[in-house]
Amino acid sequence: MELNFRDRDYRGEAEAHALPSVPAAIHPLSTPSPPHHQGDVADYGKDDFFDPLRRHDVKADASSKDLPDEVKSLKSLSEVSPHLSEKEWTSFRNFLMKRFPISRMISISSMSGSIMKSAKGNEKQSTNVHLEELEDPDTFAEEEIKVISHREYVSHLYELKDEINHAWKADNRVASLKLSIKVARLLMDTSGTQFYPTLFVLATDVIDTLGHLVWERIIQKAKYGEDGKVIHSLPDNFQASDICTDAKETCYNWFCKIASVRELLPRIYLELALLPCWRFLLDKPMDCIHRLVMMIRGISDPLASFYCRLYLVHCAQKLPDHSIGYLVNCINDMKTLFMDIASVEKSKYQSLSEKKMLVGLVEPAVEYIMKCLFKDCNPLQVGDILVGLGLGRSQSKLFGNSSCSSIILHHLLKELPVGIICLNALDILHLIEYSNDYSFDQSLNYKLLGLRLCENTSQVSEVDIVIKKVIQVVSRYDSLDEYIKVVDAFAEIILQKQMDSYLNVILDGIFDRASSEEIRDIELTSLQSILMKLLNHFGNIDNILNMNHFIDILDVMYGSSRNTVNMKILSIATGENASIRDPTTIQFLFEVSRALHDEINLLSKRDDENREAACLISRFVNMVDYGPDVEHHLEFLLESRGAFGCMNEVKETLVHSCNHLAIKSMRNDNRHPSFVKSCVAYCEVTLPSISSCLKQLNLYLETAEVALMAGLVLHSEGLIDSVFTCLHNVDQLEELQILSYADRVTNLLCKLCSLLVMLPGNPDQGVTSIHKNILSFLNSQSGLTLGMKIKVLCGLIRSSAALSQNTPPYHELHKKMNNVCLFYGDPTYKEELLQVSAVILQSINNIVLLESNQAARGYLALDACNCIASTFSVCDEISEMCFQLLNTAKLAVSVDNKYLKSSVKFLNECQLLPREDHTE
Repeated sequence: MELNFRDRDYRGEAEAHALPSVPAAIHPLSTPSPPHHQGDVADYGKDDFFDPLRRHDVKADASSKDLPDEVKSLKSLSEVSPHLSEKEWTSFRNFLMKRFPISRMISISSMSGSIMKSAKGNEKQSTNVHLEELEDPDTFAEEEIKVISHREYVSHLYELKDEINHAWKADNRVASLKLSIKVARLLMDTSGTQFYPTLFVLATDVIDTLGHLVWERIIQKAKYGEDGKVIHSLPDNFQASDICTDAKETCYNWFCKIASVRELLPRIYLELALLPCWRFLLDKPMDCIHRLVMMIRGISDPLASFYCRLYLVHCAQKLPDHSIGYLVNCINDMKTLFMDIASVEKSKYQSLSEKKMLVGLVEPAVEYIMKCLFKDCNPLQVGDILVGLGLGRSQSKLFGNSSCSSIILHHLLKELPVGIICLNALDILHLIEYSNDYSFDQSLNYKLLGLRLCENTSQVSEVDIVIKKVIQVVSRYDSLDEYIKVVDAFAEIILQKQMDSYLNVILDGIFDRASSEEIRDIELTSLQSILMKLLNHFGNIDNILNMNHFIDILDVMYGSSRNTVNMKILSIATGENASIRDPTTIQFLFEVSRALHDEINLLSKRDDENREAACLISRFVNMVDYGPDVEHHLEFLLESRGAFGCMNEVKETLVHSCNHLAIKSMRNDNRHPSFVKSCVAYCEVTLPSISSCLKQLNLYLETAEVALMAGLVLHSEGLIDSVFTCLHNVDQLEELQILSYADRVTNLLCKLCSLLVMLPGNPDQGVTSIHKNILSFLNSQSGLTLGMKIKVLCGLIRSSAALSQNTPPYHELHKKMNNVCLFYGDPTYKEELLQVSAVILQSINNIVLLESNQAARGYLALDACNCIASTFSVCDEISEMCFQLLNTAKLAVSVDNKYLKSSVKFLNECQLLPREDHTE
């Protein structure tokens, strides 16, 4: 008996198997509306949906409020350290090394050169050579060394450090001291100006070694006797009275040795290294700090003087006393030094560039000392500090009509409590105005003040006067860089306080300066910051377009800064509404998108940035809506294709949008097919430029469906031909070896099988040409699993069965297309479908037998069996095939398998099994 397809009533079958449905009053996933009665609030809180990732933890807040103040402040008190820790000092030293890296070759004076030269001798004789040099340094300084490599310099310092340790272990402590004096003398050499901060780090590391060794020796004498037995246990907060006489004499002897050093600078450094040892002699070791502060004033070289104060502050942090008076004295001394440097008569730094270079070298010392001064100080101490620095007359008048070195003021503003700054903002503005000197860019102080005020804008007093004064100051700046640095810092206050008049003045000022000079990278950063603040504040595309000169300022920007602003604009625009309809807004966003596309394509090498930009542009394109004016919308899509040709994601969106536009035109007013033809033609031209073959496959099928809905049969056939061209390209890709890609191709092939129900046969190639193309593709693929192939083949059989029916599944739609006469009623058409189906059945049977996994083979057999039973009429050939497939499944899966039982039941209903198998 020959094969024949079953007669099917698809509509009746769908109705018979449909589940009963009841209309719902509200959407099942929607959140219920909040109650309107106060008494229901508690009950609503129980039933309302909450997101645990967004839920505010009320219980945690409540428990925190219930804690007493002493407990709540316990953590903060436990974290307070009276001094900057050793870890912070290590971090600071690393910062110095990075900020002032060592050059390959270092120029040094004859004195430093002699020290480095003497370190080249034999290791056994080096200590003796060093000691001889210490006794008569002038002899060794006769032969100058002008240049030395940085590796040699560092290597020699480490050698000296090792020699100090070796000499100490050999009980030659005098040699250790003299070697330490040698290293301290290096700090007298400021000829290598740029190298000095690094020299400071390296040399103080060696000097600290001596201080540690002396401290440990005295501790040992204070705790243990000569026989090694413990004679006294010292607490951490020991007093001088707890120290035995022998230990005190040893300590005093060390200070006497240091006092005999002839040069002032090495003597100060070595005493500072031993500074903690004063605890063995004095109950108040901080008393000697004042003497050392006075001694440092005798150092004539400003660079050496600044770094010596830095080391003093570091060493003083090791003492238990909390006094900060010496820190105030150090900063006042630095203020005096800056004044001396500014004076041509007193300073060796004559030119402005030399002075600024020196300021850059000593700025880390100013910053560190200022940080120590304000660490953990209370508000009352802040007032005393400002008075001590000469900036305030009293606690009630913290800032008078005084002046200060600009760099000192800058780091003072960094460390002052924000409450003090907010309450005295206007006085600080006057102080900045009076403190205009070479040491620091005055505009940076205005900028810092603005940033500090933004930390707590609610506390800023006389905010309107402050902003007015700032606007007056910046209006005198001709430079765009200085102008926008200050404006950027105060922009947040202006926006929060809604000072629109000042905002317009600022934007006018930016535009005037930006249009008259070339924009540099440093200015782009500030411009980006200002525009981003405006965008974040207003958050509405209409408000943005209404701002003065916003678009003009955006036009002068370029590079990554403009990209960031453009992406923010698109993010705001595409996040507001479901569609964008205003023509002016559409044109503005189109220009923004085009600029973003061009810049990203030209500059960006980051895939994440490319993806984000493409996603935003795609969202914009997808949201554009010209309403009933579909021709204008299609013109927009044409222009967009030319503007965004380098972004595959955007081109995919353009095809989707064009297909949606075609459907919209058909639904709304049954427009003439010529417009739909234009849309389909647009897609046909656009699709080949998309690089991903899988994306092309999906879009070709989507466009073919749109063409079929409009009755454009020839266009549909052409698009299906393009599908197979893509399939051959996919065949050549290694991507198909990845399971996820293969699964996507399988799903697209199944979709194509479904589309065959609507697609006419091709008279030139044969009515089953598409079936044969799919079969050929499946046979050539090794990347598709056997299960995937069975899935596609079953889809082909079902579509063939649908095409064979006397009444097509979508009869009304076929009538609308006016092409029923091309397919149905022709007996040769049905014969060809049966012939190709016979080939497909044979392929299915072969594939099932090829599956090596037993369980997988059983399920493939059941899939094929159910497909065949539901598709073909009963005949010997079909019964035999179903019987064999069922036996294959029974051998592979359990007899209790639910899929197996349901399949047996279905085959019995179809009368395809012998009588002996007519049981479940």
